Amino acid sequence: MDFWVRAAQLILSLSLLIVLHEFGHYLPAKWFNTKVEKFYLFFNPYFSVFKKKIGDTEWGLGWIPLGGYVKIAGMVDESMDKEQLAQPVQPWEFRAKPAWQRLIIMLGGIIVNIIVCFVIYIMVLAVWGEEKIDQTKMVNGVSVNPYMEQFGFRQGDRILTVDGEKLDELQQLGGEILIFNKRHFKVQHQDGKIETIVLPEDIGNKIWENGAEKNTFGFRFFMPKVDSVSKKLAAGRIGIKPGDQILKVNNQTITFYDEFQSQMYHNKGKKVSLTLLSDGKEIGKEALINGEGKLGVNFDENDFHASSDTNAVYTQNYSFGEAFVSGFGKGLRTMYMNVAQFKYVATAKGAKSVGGVGSIGKLFPATWNWQAFWTLTAFLSMMLAIMNLLPIPALDGGHVMFLIYEMITGRAPGQKFMEYAQYVGFFLLLGLILYANGKDLIGAITG
Repeated sequence: MDFWVRAAQLILSLSLLIVLHEFGHYLPAKWFNTKVEKFYLFFNPYFSVFKKKIGDTEWGLGWIPLGGYVKIAGMVDESMDKEQLAQPVQPWEFRAKPAWQRLIIMLGGIIVNIIVCFVIYIMVLAVWGEEKIDQTKMVNGVSVNPYMEQFGFRQGDRILTVDGEKLDELQQLGGEILIFNKRHFKVQHQDGKIETIVLPEDIGNKIWENGAEKNTFGFRFFMPKVDSVSKKLAAGRIGIKPGDQILKVNNQTITFYDEFQSQMYHNKGKKVSLTLLSDGKEIGKEALINGEGKLGVNFDENDFHASSDTNAVYTQNYSFGEAFVSGFGKGLRTMYMNVAQFKYVATAKGAKSVGGVGSIGKLFPATWNWQAFWTLTAFLSMMLAIMNLLPIPALDGGHVMFLIYEMITGRAPGQKFMEYAQYVGFFLLLGLILYANGKDLIGAITG
């Protein structure tokens, strides 16, 4: 059921964004008296699920849910309609229009997606407000990615300020460090001691390379019972069973899941002593943790129960004026984050981290939540805008790049060159789509 709820949210979100993006091309094309032959949600090779011609435009629904398109007459696009392009130029064609008009038509979809992001953020804040955290109510503190412990953080810390500002968001803090280079933290440890922690200047690269950008900080969860065991790893070899409870690791009491994670991380490749509650009895075991810090036990996500610190979460309500200012600020930050992340995507790890529609789908909650749906849709709208702005032939950014070249030099690239560039861009995108979605498929099969 979780799969179908996520899939429905993904399809609805992307469908809305694709239709609005294509309207961003359609409307300026019509304003400049350019003929739009087709407007499609999803791609329709060989046949369409639905189509209807209204005026000069065929409106339709394709059967491959990977995007959408508008076919503008006289334009070298994914349709590769060479027959039309071989005919004399007509005044209602894209190629007959001045370069500045063609530039506006090509930028239209990107501009609409940017505007949609801002509008949705403003709407979400005005309707639902924003969840924030009152650190004074966090009795149990936060969970800390074990990698961050080397810099002075401890499990259960309370983070008082970040770069001199009060912390009111927790789950986004890893991204703040990664993208905005947040480095100065004032924390209060469980023993009451307050300490200032200054992270290294290259902390963004460090947490990225070590996989600590995910769950850098978060809410603490009580340690769940073992749900399943891998027979190939230590847990299976020493006889840990589903239903067992891990009470201690190396004589340290395990109350929270992050304490267990920390022990596994710091004992990679080492033997540890375990105290288990199994069939109502406490028993001792020794296990060799593998080089990846895995014991071989798995937990059911439904068995994770948050500590009472979720009481620290409250809703900040906004007037429309306040929502407008804050929503606009969130849009700008999202824009910057989408651009800045390319320095990480361009690394070897970044290439391995690329995901397809399955990865995007997992971002949606397993139960339908309109606030989460619209918030994520705003993020995806900005991501779609930035991705389309990349100077790759077959994307809007590729056409924009050639149009700017034409406006600067006064010479348009030849039609044959544009056709070959379109082919190259199409196969690059096809390869990326197959790679990203292939990774998702393999991940789903292998777990």
